[in-house]
Amino acid sequence: VQLQASGGGLVQAGGSLRLSCEASGPSFGSYHMGWFRQPPGKEREFVAAISWIGGRTFYRDSVKGRFTISRDNTKNTVYLQMSSLTPEDTAIYYCASKGGPGAVTTLGLYAFWGQGTQVTVSS
Repeated sequence: VQLQASGGGLVQAGGSLRLSCEASGPSFGSYHMGWFRQPPGKEREFVAAISWIGGRTFYRDSVKGRFTISRDNTKNTVYLQMSSLTPEDTAIYYCASKGGPGAVTTLGLYAFWGQGTQVTVSS
């Protein structure tokens, strides 16, 4: 599976962005998909995930109510709609895919990663 993330950019606080992650390769619909981010000088962290069956969603507490993850299996694409952005959301955002069991919030269980897209929120 190859993943291509896009949609990052510079936005003012309170603004919105939509990230996209297009997957190539077989069986996209069989993978859990996640978004992670790495703020400047910090470790990579979980942001959101969506299961491959039923589209169940998971979010880190700080983005609940502001971010929405969704997927379109017909387009092999997962999205992250981000609203009410704050400077604390500034980071490189990565999409990733995971098969098999285990928590979708666990970074180490994701086998395939996109190249990252920069999101910068100015105050």
